[in-house]
Amino acid sequence: MNSWGFFSRLKGPLLIFLLSLYLYFLAGKMEEVPIPGQLGPAFWPKAILILLMISCGIKALEFFFAEKRKKAPEQELSRPPVNLPKLAVMIVLVIAAVVALDALGFLLANFLFLLSFMRVAGLKKKIPLLLTSVLGTILLIYLFVKVVYLPLPKGRWFFDDVTIFLYRILRVF
Repeated sequence: MNSWGFFSRLKGPLLIFLLSLYLYFLAGKMEEVPIPGQLGPAFWPKAILILLMISCGIKALEFFFAEKRKKAPEQELSRPPVNLPKLAVMIVLVIAAVVALDALGFLLANFLFLLSFMRVAGLKKKIPLLLTSVLGTILLIYLFVKVVYLPLPKGRWFFDDVTIFLYRILRVF
């Protein structure tokens, strides 16, 4: 691939980087009155935009190092085939998780989603599957409830009580 091909591949990440930079400066102009001890309303948009700019830089470095390696053309074009039934099941799981959030609550819906999604993705060992699902759900609960101050759905019927009980065990409330 010539140098013009390299620069043409950089158009996407560069455009996203510039748009993120523009939005970052717009977020800086947000009127904010932060509550003492809490992050202001502009913090999370700015944090996400910074991470997006970093990911664009990483993608540009990836293109740069791929250009230096210069694989054979037939190797570069060969990709593993897409397993369409598995992809369809994964898409259905994402949609089902969103629908289940209101009825089951975030805690149970997220746990079941992580468990089933990773199983479909190919993780077969039960202990890593269970640990990742439990610890991932706990990490997300602490992140959203304690750090971001985002109220998560608690579920309906007895799932509301189960969620509150588990929140108390985890000392989220």
